Amino acid sequence: MATKKTKATTSKTIIKSTPKKQPSSSPISAGRDENKKSGQITARPHASKTRKSAKDQPSNTKACMVVGIGASAGGLEAITELLKSLPNNTGIAFVIILHLDPTHKSMLTEILTRLTDIPVSEIKSNITVEPNHIYVIPSNTNLVILHGMLHLLPRVEISQQNLPIDYFLSSLAEDQGNKAVGVILSGNASDGTLGLKAIKAAGGITFAQNPESAKYDGMPRHAITAGNVDFVLPPQKIARELTLLGRHSYLLAVRAQKTDDQLLNDHDNLNRIFSLLRTATGADFTYYKPTTINRRIMRRMLLNNIEGLPGYVKYLQSNPVEVKTLSQDILIGITNFFREPEAFQQLKIEVFSKLTKDRPSDVPIRIWVPGCSTGEEAYSLAISLLEYFEEQSVSYPVQIFATDINAAAIEKARSGIYPGNIMQAVAPERVRRFFNKLNSSYQICKKVREMCIFSEQNIIKDPPFSRLDLLSCRNVLIYMGPVLHRKLIPTFHYALKPAGYLMLGTSESIGTFLDLFSLLDPKFKIYSKKAIHTPLNFDFDTIEETATKLEVSGRMNNIGADLWNNYDVLKEADRIMLAKYAPAGVLINDKLEILQFRGLTDPYLTHSPGLASLNLFKMVKSRLAVELQKVIQQAGKEERPVRKEGLEVKENGQSRNLNIEVFPFKDPVEGKNYFLIVFEEIISQTEAIMEQTQSNPEDSKGGTQPEGTQQLNQLRLELAATIEYQQSIIEQREATNEELRAANEEIQSSNEELQSTYEEMETAKEELQATNEELTTVNDELRNRNLELNQVNSDLKNLLSSINIPVIILDNDLRIRRFTTVAEKVFNLIPTDVGRPLSDIKPNIAFPQLEQMILEVINTLIIKEQEVQDRWGRWYSLCIRPYRTFENKIDGVVMTLFDINALKPSLEQRQEFYDYAAIVATIREPFLVLDAEFRVKLANHSFYQAFQVAPSETKDQLIFTLGNHQWDIPILRALLVEVLPKNTCFQDFKVELNFPKIGHKVFLLNARRIAGEGNLTPLILLAFEDITGQANN
Repeated sequence: MATKKTKATTSKTIIKSTPKKQPSSSPISAGRDENKKSGQITARPHASKTRKSAKDQPSNTKACMVVGIGASAGGLEAITELLKSLPNNTGIAFVIILHLDPTHKSMLTEILTRLTDIPVSEIKSNITVEPNHIYVIPSNTNLVILHGMLHLLPRVEISQQNLPIDYFLSSLAEDQGNKAVGVILSGNASDGTLGLKAIKAAGGITFAQNPESAKYDGMPRHAITAGNVDFVLPPQKIARELTLLGRHSYLLAVRAQKTDDQLLNDHDNLNRIFSLLRTATGADFTYYKPTTINRRIMRRMLLNNIEGLPGYVKYLQSNPVEVKTLSQDILIGITNFFREPEAFQQLKIEVFSKLTKDRPSDVPIRIWVPGCSTGEEAYSLAISLLEYFEEQSVSYPVQIFATDINAAAIEKARSGIYPGNIMQAVAPERVRRFFNKLNSSYQICKKVREMCIFSEQNIIKDPPFSRLDLLSCRNVLIYMGPVLHRKLIPTFHYALKPAGYLMLGTSESIGTFLDLFSLLDPKFKIYSKKAIHTPLNFDFDTIEETATKLEVSGRMNNIGADLWNNYDVLKEADRIMLAKYAPAGVLINDKLEILQFRGLTDPYLTHSPGLASLNLFKMVKSRLAVELQKVIQQAGKEERPVRKEGLEVKENGQSRNLNIEVFPFKDPVEGKNYFLIVFEEIISQTEAIMEQTQSNPEDSKGGTQPEGTQQLNQLRLELAATIEYQQSIIEQREATNEELRAANEEIQSSNEELQSTYEEMETAKEELQATNEELTTVNDELRNRNLELNQVNSDLKNLLSSINIPVIILDNDLRIRRFTTVAEKVFNLIPTDVGRPLSDIKPNIAFPQLEQMILEVINTLIIKEQEVQDRWGRWYSLCIRPYRTFENKIDGVVMTLFDINALKPSLEQRQEFYDYAAIVATIREPFLVLDAEFRVKLANHSFYQAFQVAPSETKDQLIFTLGNHQWDIPILRALLVEVLPKNTCFQDFKVELNFPKIGHKVFLLNARRIAGEGNLTPLILLAFEDITGQANN
């Protein structure tokens, strides 16, 4: 297909020719920054400099799904089957990445053009992908996609590992998000596994060819084993699923944005989904970022071919398995070993150096890694610490607590086993030192695994660890909304020691909590704790309870705002005041402390002499105090606005009439009570008449309004009486209040003592809670290790029980550790002998030097073997070998006895046979040793030399067939037949023969029976004496 030149020209401003490092957010790039020799492509533009995300930048992609297809050996056949099964109007753009010979031009485009009616183009740099097109990578290049445009990059050096499929699929995930699809077909090795992982994490969909249908199953099998594949199908069925996906409403250009909006606004159904997830898994996703939640929900809807959110809710309600699957999808973690390697180097400089300075050698370094996923981050920290210890020639005990809400991820982390392609992120030297090869996988060495304790934990609900030196929570907060940020950052502060450190991801921050942490490294977000006490709130169910009470619409509005602080309360007050009033007012909390003044409040509030106080009733003017207190109490009790009209306050001898209205409301997060008090000044009837009088002075002078004057005087009298009555009531109440105040002071004194005691108890409770969480985690780890140990013990017990060989395991002190059932008879053992010294046992074998030989094996590490006989005459082969632990330490010996009683005669016969052979070899006359069937078992060198024949022509041959059957002489046959049965012999049997090689010869033959001891098979010794010279004379 022809490419539009205008698009190619425009895109050149985006891709720079200057080589740059891969973005750290790409899963394939994380480790390659550490070791560039591992095959890093350096020409890819850095994502953070070119764009924020695919959403934020205008994409040239014409709103279509982009499918990346990766294949290698046998892949052409699979691609052919897939394309033949695709219709021409899927609405999808296909990009094919094949492992091609970099030294030859590819003919793949021409081949595929003949197979399908879909337009096929070999990629030229800066091509915009379009629906219903197939794009093929040319040879000797790598490929990325950026803003919907394909860009070719130089291939890495031939001597380095090139992973073009991982490379493109990772860029596809980053650029297209949940519109990315990855397909892995036939091929060897593991290219594509990390790319599928990136696509799945971005909300895209992944396929792998069924290994049984693949010509080479290495690539599909690796991807499936890693857990990164949604569909495992043969190529024809992959084509069918892709066709269905292309027709899904979400992926149609005209409805894609509409679907997102529907998700954001369908609060009722989102609330039902959160409730189902909370009930099934105990995890509350209410305050996760909406983009994360929406992306995961849409992905599951696509996989299940469900069009609308109401339909998906019904599907969840009837399918509990899907609820757990959705939860797993939301919790999917993108992690790798040494992600952003420079960050770990900076940790050594900024943190490790300070943690180890003047630190006692027996004080452990305590680290917490919340949201550890499958454990790569925790193990990377452990390895970095060990490297730092080695560099500085120091050593400290290390405790790394790694937790995650995902139980499956924790189990994988505990095992420490990772696919072979994960090692692309780790330098070869680290692989050699800290990993053990297990077939096609790698396992973290035991030394590193023992530094890490993994446990299932919900950091939102469960108490944190305490007394930590370092807390590493990288790329976890990015999935959570600000409400959770506000809860977790103080929790992290509480968990750290006074000189502790916090490390977040490069795109994360502590928000408004600048009073809790100081920034040490702005690039890698390393913070040090400020010496401020943080009371830990253990009311960890607040968020879940709030989630069930609040409308989801309130959730969607609140979590999109900045982090809640006092400013949020002020904003809520602004909303109420601006919506209904604009008068003077104050904002108070449930302790009646003024939090903010609004408008001109001088006529109603004033400062009292003495210590400064913001208590409302120490500032409000006395005429308002009683009524205001009643209104506040009523509003708090009834939880509704309460209004009081017709109050009066005097200022500078003048009276002001006003109304008071109190609005109660709560903090949506913490549930604390707040009150907004509004002072509304009104013009009284008296003032209205006075204004009317002032506005008509002539009428007043002329006496034309006598009734008005009388009415004014009357009102003044009534007002004075009312004020006098009210003042008397106030004085009575003030007297009562004074008495109550005295009693209250006594109560307050007692309360302060109780409060002090309560605070001490609360502090103790917090410490106990944190300690209990730590003990729970350690207990979980011990329980899991006990389960592993029990499993190993069970396996060993069953193995020993099933072996019909006497085996005894001894420790270095020659105490019995284990033995098989068969060994009980030979060594005279009973089950209670475990733990006893071997010297206390009298075995049923005759070998006095047994203990001496065992000690020699322990000291020299040389395996010893010896034939021994038991008291019943049976023969055994005793083998003693060192007992090596997993750490390659010697901790005793393993003794095995192999029954050789049936083999002993044969062994003796063979030894005797070898003795005969040695004797025969030293005799100068030609000799043959024949068995009972007259086959040659041995011939000496003189025989081969005299008759000029090779061993291959002689050994195991019948004597009568040697040469040209010269020795097939009837009389000789008769003589030989009688040698063994009758134990006879013959001498000087004369034979005269013509031989092709040596000519005419005359021999005297002598034969006799030879037999070994015991049951050894008898043999015939036949000697040849050459008398040719004597016969001629």
